[in-house]
Amino acid sequence: MPRPQRCRRICGLPRVGAFGPQEVRAEAPIVLTLDEYEVIRLVDLEEKTQGACAAQMDVSRSTVQEIYESARKKIAACLVYGRPMVIRGGNYRLCGGREGGCGQGCRQGPLPVRQDAPDPHKQEGESTMKIAVTYENGQIFQHFGHTQAFKIYEITDGQISRTEVVDTNGSGHGALAGFLMQRGVDTLICGGIGGGAQVALAGAGIRLYGGVRGDADAAVNALLSGNLGYDPNVHCDHHGQGHGEGHTCGHHGEGHTCGNHGCH
Repeated sequence: MPRPQRCRRICGLPRVGAFGPQEVRAEAPIVLTLDEYEVIRLVDLEEKTQGACAAQMDVSRSTVQEIYESARKKIAACLVYGRPMVIRGGNYRLCGGREGGCGQGCRQGPLPVRQDAPDPHKQEGESTMKIAVTYENGQIFQHFGHTQAFKIYEITDGQISRTEVVDTNGSGHGALAGFLMQRGVDTLICGGIGGGAQVALAGAGIRLYGGVRGDADAAVNALLSGNLGYDPNVHCDHHGQGHGEGHTCGHHGEGHTCGNHGCH
């Protein structure tokens, strides 16, 4: 049985989650994972050695070398073939300045998302937001880290203007915060959720309404009308139902194993 991969520690999410060519018609994007992004940031921008990068990301030097080579090939392919790039997913955990031993290169939390770029779909004077709900068969799925899909609601001036269901493609609980952030989500409605995932969502600037059950559409409408019942002290209550051996839903500290949350 192969040894599970260790979650790679990253110190923040990128300012921009997608890049693309302007002169040619865009093809399918190349996905740069968040751990690959972090290695490029530390080695090429911060000019750290691969050994120092490995220590900061809490992995081996050989792992850093493999990630670095993969990331460089992807970046080269984007430049040479004119392919767009998106930054998402990967086997990682957000540090956010809360873990010891992260080093002087830690940015103490994610970089702020740019607010100056205009939304081409937004008309002047409109108030907009995006709400995501952990989703299964019309209901709120109760285990955030295991959700297979989100239903995303675009809200304009307090009314639902558009919805779509998006597959998480097996992203683990740590990666889901970046998954939502890259889709412009600013609010999440869910059932149970672990402390580590709550930290990641807070770092991504996503408001959390946890401990909610029932119909997904009804919950969003209740939130918009100010009548949503939720638990501000919600926690992950599904131990023994698919978690890996030794998993804890709190902060990712020493000895953590990521179980079935995408860090295999």
